[in-house]
Amino acid sequence: MNIHEYQAKQLFHNYEIPVPEGKQATTPEQASEIADALGGDGWVVKAQVHAGGRGKVGGVKLAKTLAEVTGFSRGLLGERLVTIQTDSTGLPINSLLIEKIYPIKRELYLSLLLDRTSERLIFIASAAGGMDIETVAHETPERIISVQIHPAAGLQGYQCRKVAYALGLKGPQHKAITRIMQGMYDLFLAKDASQIEINPLIETDSGDLMALDAKINFDDNAVASHPDILAMKDPAQEDDKENEAQQFGLNYITLEGNIGCMVNGAGLAMATMDLVKLKGGLPANFLDVGGGTNVEKVCEAFKLILSDSSVKAVLVNIFGGIVKCDVIASGILAAIEQIHVAVPVVVRLEGTNVEEGRALLSNTGLKIYAADNLAHAAEQVVALAETVATNDSVLSIEQSYDYDPTEKVGMFKDLLVRKGDRIEWLIDFNPKRVGEPPWERYENYRGSKTVGEYLANGGLKEDLRYDWLHKEFLKVINMTDEQSN
Repeated sequence: MNIHEYQAKQLFHNYEIPVPEGKQATTPEQASEIADALGGDGWVVKAQVHAGGRGKVGGVKLAKTLAEVTGFSRGLLGERLVTIQTDSTGLPINSLLIEKIYPIKRELYLSLLLDRTSERLIFIASAAGGMDIETVAHETPERIISVQIHPAAGLQGYQCRKVAYALGLKGPQHKAITRIMQGMYDLFLAKDASQIEINPLIETDSGDLMALDAKINFDDNAVASHPDILAMKDPAQEDDKENEAQQFGLNYITLEGNIGCMVNGAGLAMATMDLVKLKGGLPANFLDVGGGTNVEKVCEAFKLILSDSSVKAVLVNIFGGIVKCDVIASGILAAIEQIHVAVPVVVRLEGTNVEEGRALLSNTGLKIYAADNLAHAAEQVVALAETVATNDSVLSIEQSYDYDPTEKVGMFKDLLVRKGDRIEWLIDFNPKRVGEPPWERYENYRGSKTVGEYLANGGLKEDLRYDWLHKEFLKVINMTDEQSN
């Protein structure tokens, strides 16, 4: 969980970390009043959004008069700020931080975070702080030092002195940096933070150290134990769908594609998204319904996916272990009863109660297409999404057919798509004998012809040596077998 800079500085003040004098404002008039009360001959007007890089895109303004404070505030409030850390739509500016300007001698960098590799809290410091710290880390990493804190020993004096020497601090500044580091450490532990960053930590002309900026992230799993921190949450800075998902215990992240994904397990969800992209599609979301889900959560997850107008098709990929396939199927049907489903849904179920789940989804009369393996499911959903996006007509056949009626060998899964005057098909053939365990070996056959080419070349009967696909093809182009002859 993230909080705003002004909130982080309130916490800094509580833990004796020096911060500039300032206050939050939500209107231009209030901003001017705050600046007047602070006094001085200059102020900084800072947009409050949950993203870094504000100074590079006009989110931080220096005002020399109260009129400029009012003007800058009016220009920022109500707008959306796009930075290197946001998407193309940016984040809304609903409040500002008005602070006094302080003379800056040097800009330093100091942060505290959890290093999962060493299982330690680690301080990171550099004498080259400021807006270009990422460039420093990339081009001159030797200018950055790190100090690991042993959980049993806690922060030690010699570690603070190591940081002080690395930052080029002298005399009383050693005590000042020790106080700042101890405050960061105490705050981190007391509030279950995951990162505390001061960039820049400034040295003023008088030699004082001060946190000119402040960023704190908190562990989402621990926020419930800290009502004071939870009260700082600003839903306006987060995706509406992600906020709604959290209410139902769902892990949801909005992406920029058009294929909705509902999966159980974060690893399987990432693998599903990778395969969708490999097949030429783009996921619209990351959605993990979790292992201990129920019908209500699945229903809400499905409605959440379909609430995104960019979604043209949905892929449900469930491996039933703790969660049962029939629970997923019931949740999908419950969602369909509550909302209109206008997009095709491809479902791949495996595991506990898989047959019961498939039975629930069959014969519904809806655009629900079964898939036996993930690769075929990904190919189907990508083709369906492209078809819906271009308003093409779709005919999908999801049954098993005997390739050789005498030998009872072979099973086909196919998808027929009409795109204008062209028919495209995707066929997976599994050469197994009826009654044998299903094999994972599928032979892929993909093709495309115009209606004229199809009729002129004798259709698909000679290509694949079975009659039913030819008949289905004729359904797509609204012809009878007699008319084709």
